Amino acid sequence: MLEKLKGKIKFNIGLKSLILIGVCVALIIVDLVTKIFEERDGWNFKVIPNFIEVVSGSRNPGCAFSFLAEAAWGQIFLIVMTFILLAVLIALFIVLPERFTLLKVAVSMIIAGAVGNLIDRIAYRSVRDFVELNMFGNMVACNFADFWIVIGTVIAVIDMLFINELSVFPLTKKAKEAQAKRRDENINESVPPTENENLPREENHDADADGKSDGSGGGQ
Repeated sequence: MLEKLKGKIKFNIGLKSLILIGVCVALIIVDLVTKIFEERDGWNFKVIPNFIEVVSGSRNPGCAFSFLAEAAWGQIFLIVMTFILLAVLIALFIVLPERFTLLKVAVSMIIAGAVGNLIDRIAYRSVRDFVELNMFGNMVACNFADFWIVIGTVIAVIDMLFINELSVFPLTKKAKEAQAKRRDENINESVPPTENENLPREENHDADADGKSDGSGGGQ
């Protein structure tokens, strides 16, 4: 069983994947550098008043919407869960075929965001947030790592729903053709063979030989 599974699992790291790995590293650097400059310079300004504002000094010991912020075990739990998530995402990135470009882009962005916030949790026991967004009337603090995670998740959902060849509701020509081809292959596999195809070749050969001998005997 394991041998069959190993045969099916292949590493798919081509040029696109190498480029995306570089992009992932760049996104992590962008997140960490903005956090460093925010701390050093004390950024405080309004991009769009009451909608997008930069406020220095916000720290979140929990995760989204300060979940688990008050729990004593919250940081350890979040760090462990992040490592597990990263292991799954990295494995997915490696085995995904190169043709799943959008999904690989999404996974690389989520990995970048997870790593950026993981570094904060290990180094500071909290996540450094400095961008406040108005969500449903409340200002919610976040950072660039959160942006990467949200954008990557949205891309992944759109790709799996509408774009790639395994999508639930295929909208692209490529996805429709791939699914049509797969349906045809499944239909061909499900069609039962004819009786002649079921007969062993040797039996067919013997039957032909007997027919020829009978015919020659009748002629005499």
